[in-house]
Amino acid sequence: MSKIQVSRRGLLGAAGAASTVSLFAGPWKHNRVWAQGAAKPIRIGITADASGMYANSGASDKRGMMMAIAEANERGGVLGRKVEFVHIDTETTAATGSRVAERMISREQCGFLVGAVHSGVANAISQVAQKYGVIYINTNSSSPTEAGQNCHRVKFVFDGNGTNFAKAAVKSAIERFGPDWMLLTNDYVWGHDTAAATKALLKEYGGKVMDEVLIPQGTRDFTSALLKVQQRKPGVVSAAIGGDDQKAMRQQVVQLKMGDKPAWINSQQDWDDVYGLPIENLFGVFGTTWYYRLDLPGVADFVKRYQTMYPETAMRSPGNLFYNGYMSIRELLGAIERAGTTNNIAVIKALEGHKISARDRMQHFDATIDAQTHQVQQTIYLATANKAPKEKDDIFDVLSQAKAEDVRDTDSAKLCKLESYEQTPTFDA
Repeated sequence: MSKIQVSRRGLLGAAGAASTVSLFAGPWKHNRVWAQGAAKPIRIGITADASGMYANSGASDKRGMMMAIAEANERGGVLGRKVEFVHIDTETTAATGSRVAERMISREQCGFLVGAVHSGVANAISQVAQKYGVIYINTNSSSPTEAGQNCHRVKFVFDGNGTNFAKAAVKSAIERFGPDWMLLTNDYVWGHDTAAATKALLKEYGGKVMDEVLIPQGTRDFTSALLKVQQRKPGVVSAAIGGDDQKAMRQQVVQLKMGDKPAWINSQQDWDDVYGLPIENLFGVFGTTWYYRLDLPGVADFVKRYQTMYPETAMRSPGNLFYNGYMSIRELLGAIERAGTTNNIAVIKALEGHKISARDRMQHFDATIDAQTHQVQQTIYLATANKAPKEKDDIFDVLSQAKAEDVRDTDSAKLCKLESYEQTPTFDA
């Protein structure tokens, strides 16, 4: 039987982290009663976006988590306990994300939070999670700040970030397409920090930024930005544009016949953002963490399980967002099993430094959950459009794979200052 326990150390730590004790005392009192039953489920709060610019991405993220939860329950649960979840839409806004996190912890009795694509939303959720000591798995946010200055002891980051993807692409792109670059940057934290990483690498390898155009979130007309590109004539355009914004940009670049020249480098290409687009819209080189046609053990079976569980889903093959959602839940539940308890500090320690084999990750190289930043250090792929697809969904041509140590984000590691265990409230979920 699991009991909710609040240690004196945890209370003192929380008092320092939170503005008022009463804010976090409520859930403990509530959970202490709830925890008395032997059949208490492990309850996970899914914070996936269901509206806003990352609604499609959030839907894939959620499907991945649900499949991992279903498989765990088919095996008899975790520590003999059923795994349950509750989902609330964070609306791709930080304010809503903060309110959702508070509700999931204080009213929905969630012992763990998982999800988010938008880095601003993820940061807001993680601040609430740290206040309560609730482990938060950031599945698909890619700003370097998530494992950098906005890192927290309770937060673990499963996606590659803008620096990882830039390190995989910038040096070779300068060598092939020249030193003169323009940047198109989504005007929020992910775009800014991804662009900053690209600028630093350009400086290191002899490139230069001719111009940078900030693109407001929700932009559907890229005419003025693309006219600037035509006027400046850069060798490379580096775009950190996400979600539905990127889909609109790609369509307009093709309409202006700019897909082949200049060269385009996209920091990251999420499956949902391009699924269904014509092949000519997939111009340029982009980064990803996984592809459903990687010739690796386990991939074909994983795809089959996805198609069996979601026979009605329009996307007939799983993408990187689904993969990250699935892997995050699987590793969280695996850490609970290794710890032999749902005590949050014990589970955090089971996650920190955990090594995952390439076979288990269905990637080319082994991965590690970095104990210093809590980011999963993993294989990073560069891809482009597949001009010779084997089937309808075979839209990516994977060009290369980089080992985690070759694309490690060392700058975020310098900025990340995790709270101590003593500063993190402790409890059993």
